[in-house]
Amino acid sequence: MENSVSSRLDSLIKLQTIDSKLDAIKKIRGDLPEEVQDLEDEIAGYETRIQKSKNEISELDEGIKASRQGIKDSEKLIQKYEEQQQNVRNNREYDAITKEIELQDLEKQILDKKIKEFNEKIEVVKERIGETETVLNERLKDLDTKKNELTTIISENEVEEEKLLKDREKALKNLSERLAKSYQKVRDNANNGLAVVSVKRNACGGCFNIVPPQRQADIKERKKLIVCEHCGRILADVEVVVEEEKPKKKTTRKKRTTTKK
Repeated sequence: MENSVSSRLDSLIKLQTIDSKLDAIKKIRGDLPEEVQDLEDEIAGYETRIQKSKNEISELDEGIKASRQGIKDSEKLIQKYEEQQQNVRNNREYDAITKEIELQDLEKQILDKKIKEFNEKIEVVKERIGETETVLNERLKDLDTKKNELTTIISENEVEEEKLLKDREKALKNLSERLAKSYQKVRDNANNGLAVVSVKRNACGGCFNIVPPQRQADIKERKKLIVCEHCGRILADVEVVVEEEKPKKKTTRKKRTTTKK
């Protein structure tokens, strides 16, 4: 049991060391990954907006086509009614046909007005698309720059990162699934990513709360896994800090001066 606990502690320390190195590599990247993701999301939003605007133009174009067809239909009816007017037998029939012609003329005017409105809307939407495309192109340039920066940084640490990730997989194999999950949970909740710490100067290396002497003795024995009662971090060992002795100051005697009378 003792060797088992000691072995698990060693694996946890190794895992924490690997994760800390990976964190350091990620820290070099700074906010670039998040900035790239934000830009990609923003660009996707602009592309969706442009596509919706293009769909709107297509609908307006369909409205224009339908209106033009309506005008043609009205013109055909007017021509038909005008021919019928030539063969009317009385004023009543003439007035009825004239009213139909007037209605079709009015319909043409309404459709002409609709076409004009549709065209005006199309111009507004096109202007909106142009503005959005301008912003989109700027964001695409920003994204390209950020991606190049990120790619450069990643490539500089790629070999080391791949090795660390492989080492991490090996270290995880030495831990039970339950312990690995507990470690990751503590690590996710910790601001500095430390789930395994040492006791240094009688305090937890994570939250810096005092660890009682008896608990320190238990940690040194390595008979069981011990966690900090304040922050929940795993306390792996106790570091002994050797205080350097300060050199003693040399005392210099003051010479007594005698004055001649």
